[in-house]
Amino acid sequence: MDASFQLKHCRWQDNSDALMAVRRMVFIEEQHVPEALELDESDSICHHVLVTDAGNKPVGTGRIGPDGRIGRMAVLKAYRRQGVGSALLAALLDYARQEQYTGIYLHAQVDAIPFYEKHGFIASGESYMDAGILHRNMIYRQSRGHST
Repeated sequence: MDASFQLKHCRWQDNSDALMAVRRMVFIEEQHVPEALELDESDSICHHVLVTDAGNKPVGTGRIGPDGRIGRMAVLKAYRRQGVGSALLAALLDYARQEQYTGIYLHAQVDAIPFYEKHGFIASGESYMDAGILHRNMIYRQSRGHST
């Protein structure tokens, strides 16, 4: 990730506007996920990571729940393929390691499976539809270079 980006660990209660700005652009506007499905009760209990650009504009976000589920990974289209998603995921995995989570998993959009595989996740089970988008469950496997 370029040094002009800032990564911040945060709580929903303190940063919901910035976190939601990214999710609204990616999930609701770009991917047409209904807002009622995008917002859930888990935000208040999850640990969030926010990435901002040099002008403090929110450009990426992700969260991890107390059950070890990573979710709501989103990077604005103009900022993709610049290491933002990898930095977000690494920050969430580091947090999971610090908190001694025993199992990390996520529900990946099928198009994102190769990204998660590069970071130590393995697809599990059959594909399924969620919010009108094809998904597949993925489990984080501890391996050399990918430890929690």
